[in-house]
Amino acid sequence: MIEALDSFRQLTLLSVLLRLFIAALVGGLLGLERARKGRAAGFRTYMLVSLGAALTFLIAQYNVEYVNSVWSKLFNDIGVKADISRFSAQVINGIGFLGAGTIIVTGRQQVKGLTTAAGLWASGCMGIAVGAGFYECVLIGFALVAVCMRSFNALESRLVEKSRFLNIYVEFTSMDDVSRIISRVRSRNAQILDIDLNKGSDKKAIRPSMVLAIKLAEKQRHSDVVADISELVRVHTIEEI
Repeated sequence: MIEALDSFRQLTLLSVLLRLFIAALVGGLLGLERARKGRAAGFRTYMLVSLGAALTFLIAQYNVEYVNSVWSKLFNDIGVKADISRFSAQVINGIGFLGAGTIIVTGRQQVKGLTTAAGLWASGCMGIAVGAGFYECVLIGFALVAVCMRSFNALESRLVEKSRFLNIYVEFTSMDDVSRIISRVRSRNAQILDIDLNKGSDKKAIRPSMVLAIKLAEKQRHSDVVADISELVRVHTIEEI
């Protein structure tokens, strides 16, 4: 069985297509479980990271083959021995720092920018492939990344909406309201997995707030849960995050 896959380990158009497709598939499947639980890094983020990682190895294999064949005479003539994969490694590390700058944590404990950072990293990997002249890999990679970022956004939103897990941010009048909000959540047969409580500040006119991680007993619209809690008189702001 392993010998039957040897042809797909060669650097051919079919092999590149298969590798990138499998990378996108397994990355998406891993992210699917995280998206259902309402985690910041979900379906598209995992897919983009997996695609970028596959691109880097394909570029390395492409460079090795060309150094040992097409570019071998040039390297021998000038008497230079170089590991050209190091150039790609430095670029990828630099892009990682740029990507980290796009990730922020809001005051409501909401992480934003992960998919943007993953897309930036994957874009940098494709730029390296263009510089190496690996155009087949670039075209396939671009198509998969574009589909991931444009077409799968709505799919990821539907997965989150139908999930039994949700995180909500609530602002209320005083700490006495915490027990009322928790009771309203539990009245829907929901389980509270975690509470991040902020007592607020009277001096700065900041209301008390909390972030609730909730597991629903059955699948239901998240908007119904949010609307139910918002009916409490002393709840000022509530939203799913």
